[in-house]
Amino acid sequence: MPWVHVANLSDFGERAVIGVTHEERRIALYKLEDGIYATTNVCTHQAGTLSEGEVEEGYVECPDHYALFEIRTGKATGGLAKTDLTTYPVKVDGSNISVLIE
Repeated sequence: MPWVHVANLSDFGERAVIGVTHEERRIALYKLEDGIYATTNVCTHQAGTLSEGEVEEGYVECPDHYALFEIRTGKATGGLAKTDLTTYPVKVDGSNISVLIE
């Protein structure tokens, strides 16, 4: 698939993470100090919504059972989750955010 526009930088407001949907894919977008990153928005432990979780120091914590994932790589690093998140390449053009969905 091609690059797909999913959000604008202004959609973040003061938040570090937002959730978007493209077709049936739930995607979490993260605004970190070094750029915008994207992962699936579904925790690999029990399908919690990661965009409702806490973002700190490059990690997102699932709000349901506190599974912890490294945002840049999707790696499961703590809590009950053992399976890594799917990550998506991100492109920012002006204020437009696009992800590459394969």
